[in-house]
Amino acid sequence: MNERRRGDGRADGGRGEAVAGAEAAASRFIERFAAQLVESGMARMPARVFAALLSSERGDLTSAELGDRLKISPAAVSGAVRYLAQVNMVSREREPGSRRERYRVQGDQWYSALTERDTMLRSWQATLQEGVSHFGLETPQGRRINDTLEFFQFLEKELGSLMERWEKHRAQRHGR
Repeated sequence: MNERRRGDGRADGGRGEAVAGAEAAASRFIERFAAQLVESGMARMPARVFAALLSSERGDLTSAELGDRLKISPAAVSGAVRYLAQVNMVSREREPGSRRERYRVQGDQWYSALTERDTMLRSWQATLQEGVSHFGLETPQGRRINDTLEFFQFLEKELGSLMERWEKHRAQRHGR
C-alpha cells in the first residue's frame, strides 16, 4: 500500500504534500510581490499584508489568520492594516455576531487608490499655484514649481481619461 501517513498516523492520500506545496507557492508569491511593492515605496509590513490578502482565496482574512500566515505579531498586523485602510487598499468588516474584524482587499483597490490620489493631486496643485504666485515665473524656484504644477495638471487630465478607458475595458471583459 502506497498511502502516505500524516503526523497523527492517518492516511492523507498525498494531500498533505499538495497543501504544503500550495502554501509554499503562496508564501513565495506573497514575499516576492511584497518585495516589489517595497521597492516602489510601500513599507514592508503593509506590503506583506496586502499581498497576503490579495492572494487569499476569498480576498479577506482576520488578524489572527494574517498573523499565522505571515508569522507576524498582532501589533504588526494592526499597524499594516491601519496604513492600508488609510490609503483605501483594504476595508474592515465585522464578522456577524462577533467582535472580530475581517480585512478585505477589493478587486478594484488600485482604481480606488488612484481615484483618491486625484483629490490629493488637486490639493497639491492649489499649493503649487500659490508657490508660483509667491515666487513668480521669473525666478528659478518659481519655474521649478510651475513645472511640477504643469506635470500634476497633465497627470490629472490623463488619469481621468485613463480611468474612463479602464472602466470601459473592464465592463467589456467582465460583461458589466
